[in-house]
Amino acid sequence: MYEQLSGLKVGYAMCGSFCTFAKSFDAAKKLSELGCELFPIMSFNAATISSRFGSSDENTAKLESICGKKIISSIEAAEPIGPKKLLDILVVSPCTGNTLAKLASGITDTPVTMAVKSHIRNGRPVILAIATNDALGAAAKNIGAVQNYRSFYFVPYGQDDFEHKPNSMISHFELIPDTIVSALNGIQPQPIIVPF
Repeated sequence: MYEQLSGLKVGYAMCGSFCTFAKSFDAAKKLSELGCELFPIMSFNAATISSRFGSSDENTAKLESICGKKIISSIEAAEPIGPKKLLDILVVSPCTGNTLAKLASGITDTPVTMAVKSHIRNGRPVILAIATNDALGAAAKNIGAVQNYRSFYFVPYGQDDFEHKPNSMISHFELIPDTIVSALNGIQPQPIIVPF
């Protein structure tokens, strides 16, 4: 099933949902094990904010170690991704509600949003692994909008803690490889909403 992933050039972009970083790192490791060549990208927040989930230096070093490359962490470094056709596919994992809102509105003001804008010009797929406390609130309209855009595919997601955070949803990060395979074939994995 994963033969298509061997040698695939995958942009691996991380935004600032720090509580999901461990799951995202695990997904990146899995892609590397499956033979993908990973190009690490981080938003300004992901690259510079330290939290109880790790310091900024620890997190950037970990992603660079998994990918075997220095991270792209500036808008100007992300811009050539499209013109140079550097990537076959781009994964945003985690994709925060903030980044999702920017993608829905065509705002390009971070390394990740620039990477997406630059990559999408080639009509190649973008995978979004959402992680937002507002998925069933303020971010719902942005999820709906982006799901209708060409070339965007969502990693199936579900409510991660409906008792304490009833509007929160995060992706099943372990399904990123499957979502990539589906996207390469032009198919959105179904169902999109999968319980935890």
